[in-house]
Amino acid sequence: MTLAQIVFLLNGLWFFAAFIQFSVAQNNTLKILVPREARDNELVPTIKASVAFLGGMNLSLALFALYLATGPETFAPVEIQRILFLFLAAANFSQFWYNVPILLGGGRKGVALWPVLSGAMLRIFVIDGAFTVIDVAMALTV
Repeated sequence: MTLAQIVFLLNGLWFFAAFIQFSVAQNNTLKILVPREARDNELVPTIKASVAFLGGMNLSLALFALYLATGPETFAPVEIQRILFLFLAAANFSQFWYNVPILLGGGRKGVALWPVLSGAMLRIFVIDGAFTVIDVAMALTV
């Protein structure tokens, strides 16, 4: 297995973990995003459906990255691999970047927003950032 295939595999596993977190474990995610005192709010079902939607998008990214990890000949040329790594970097960066304003704003405020610097959200924030850097580095060195 080449380094590129390993990085594609790791991306795929990460996006699959996001699918599990947001779609399969919606109730767990809801507990992270919505504090106990606000869970009877009428908008909670909308939040739950939205995180499932996010999970679905991560599933498609996971399947694509896992396919790339198999090393299909179609994607073997270096120029194509560069584009694919930049694509994955953008996907990871978008999920990292939209946590930055929440972090800079202080995270959870009463019943609003979520705690970026603790628990699962911190793990997601750090790993998305790391994969952004890794994927850009791969695009530059492949």
